[in-house]
Amino acid sequence: PVRTYLADLADLDQVRALAAEISAAEPRLDGLVNNAVAGGGAEPLRREFSAQGHELRFAVNHLAPYALVGGLLPLLTASAPARVVNVASIGQEAVDFDDVMLEHGYEGLRAYCRSKLAMIMTTFELGAELEGTGVTVNALHPAHLMDTEGVRAYGLAPLVGVEEGVRPTVRLLVDPELDGTTGRYFDQYTDTRAHEQAYDTGARARLMELTHRLLGLPRWSDGCARTGRSGANRVPTIQ
Repeated sequence: PVRTYLADLADLDQVRALAAEISAAEPRLDGLVNNAVAGGGAEPLRREFSAQGHELRFAVNHLAPYALVGGLLPLLTASAPARVVNVASIGQEAVDFDDVMLEHGYEGLRAYCRSKLAMIMTTFELGAELEGTGVTVNALHPAHLMDTEGVRAYGLAPLVGVEEGVRPTVRLLVDPELDGTTGRYFDQYTDTRAHEQAYDTGARARLMELTHRLLGLPRWSDGCARTGRSGANRVPTIQ
């Protein structure tokens, strides 16, 4: 049977409740696809905020998926092998740590591109931290100008339909040839390089510290116990 769970990813309290609801109802979780998105929108676009007061695109596209993975981590590790697929974008821009919430020079597309790079950067960190647990984490750009509401909002002509556009995502989720592949970024079917900032370990660590602070979690550098596995790493389970 297909069961539906609803949550507003612009509200971290609802994200945590969603993870708790799924964990209580489902005996196992073989895969998680973080696909929901706050798009760039048609310019000019005013700066918008999440329920917790964070810039909306950073909250929905970065903070919410990370919080959801953390909340579902005990179920994922207990169900291993399991896969997490973060649906990012080829549109990426370096995170400005002096203005993460884009208080100056706001543009919806810029906010979107920065949030998607943040998602890729945490994908790389989680891939490394969860190595050996049986849970893999990868990110991808699924398709160019897929026929979605976000593409149409820009007045662009879609190049591919949804059915074709989701195939690379499904591949990352189920293809046995990708068993054990983790911490990678794909442009559709191709394992490729993301924006250069994604490979800056200092920038990634800084992003993780910021992410944990905004989510009210222990400092990334302090470490925490891994649920359901021996050893320790820095990925918290989010209650």
